Order: sequence, then C-alpha cells, then structure tokens
Amino acid sequence: MKILLVDDETLARDRLRRLLEANPAHEVVGEAANGVEAVKQCAALQPDLVLLDIRMPGMDGLETARHFSELESPPGVIFCTAYEEHAIQAFDLQAVGYLLKPVRRENLFEALLKSVKLNRAQITALRAEEDGGRSHLSARTHKGVELVAIEDVRYLQADQKYVTVRFGDGEVIIDEPLRDLEDEFGDRFVRVHRNALIARNFVEGLVKDGEGQMCIQLSGVEDLIEVSRRHLPSIRKLIKTL
Repeated sequence: MKILLVDDETLARDRLRRLLEANPAHEVVGEAANGVEAVKQCAALQPDLVLLDIRMPGMDGLETARHFSELESPPGVIFCTAYEEHAIQAFDLQAVGYLLKPVRRENLFEALLKSVKLNRAQITALRAEEDGGRSHLSARTHKGVELVAIEDVRYLQADQKYVTVRFGDGEVIIDEPLRDLEDEFGDRFVRVHRNALIARNFVEGLVKDGEGQMCIQLSGVEDLIEVSRRHLPSIRKLIKTL
C-alpha cells in the first residue's frame, strides 16, 4: 500500500514512517507539512492511503480531506487526532478511520486494514463539529485540482449549476450552489445580485457601465459586477461603512 504522511510536526511524521517501515507491505511515498502541500502531493503521487493530521495551521485535515474528494482517484484517509471523547464519537458515527496520538503500532496496522475512501457527505458532517468554513475552494482544471484561497477571491458568480470563482490570478469553475457558498462564507461576501456574491474586502465603489447599469468595482480585477435594484440600497449602505 502506498501511503502519504501529512502532519505539520516533523517528529510525528518521522514516528509514523518508522512504524510503517517495519512492514514491507506498506510504502511511504511522500510527506507533507500542510494541507495545500498535501493536496498537491496526493494528485502527483496518487497514494492508496493518507495518514492525515487534523490540527494543522491554515488548511486543517478535515478541509484537506474534502479537497481529496475532488481528485479523479481519491485516496483512503485515516485521521490522526488528539481529539477529546465527544469529538471522537463524531468519527465513529460517520464510520471514518482515525488514530489517537501518540499513535501506537498495533492501532496503526489495525486501522490500515479498515481504511476506506471518504465521501463529501462524511467530510461535511465532520466539518460541522468544527468552527469556521474552508480556507480554500478547489476545482478540477487542466492542471488537476487547483486550490484558491478564499481570502484572494474577488467574486462568485453563478451560471446555471456552476459557479465562477474570480480571484487575483484568474478564475476557475466549481460545481457548488451559490446559496451554499453564501451560507458558508457570509461574513466575507455580500450578495449584489441573484447570481453574484462579492468580497467585502475588495469593494472599491459603485460605477455605471456603458448601459447605465449600476455595478460594483472591485480592486484587482477589471470586471464590473452588476448590482440589482433589489440589492442596491444595501450595497450603498455597505460602501458608506468601508
């Protein structure tokens, strides 16, 4: 079995590597110290399984596992955690593999025998146990799985079942409902139209386009985002507070 180790602590990764090297049936094909690096490594190395720490700075293990599900061949996942008992129950209810730190040899190899591939519903349910939303959005592109930091997103614009994510260096398309994104990131974005959310931090002001339609100007992009009549009063109030 090809295994990827993901933990922000070098000593923790070294310990897992030593335990796995005792069994020739398992091969450690790579290591990562954070979630973004883990997604890239997973796409490149295509491991059968990832031993994934939960508490990592930036993108945590639960979010990282969700991005794994966007890969063409998602790996199995076993979470490594120091969670308290009430949180462990959430893992049991979702039939998700986990190991308590410090990881013991016998528990590790027992978990490897039971490892499974996770689906998005399981990850979403586990995410509900945590505070806050994702730090990144992921999309399948010609590059593979591309991660976009939420803090870099200028706007989200729906077109039928897909949403365009516009960020500083370009754009990607994701298959997520705009309403769900609004619920998750409502503190960062504001709705300006039935099909568009804009990032509060990038608002520069209101302007009229060539047809006299009121639009939002955002820093870092040339695009103008149309503001509907319904949302115009609230947008004017928002701009006064910036």
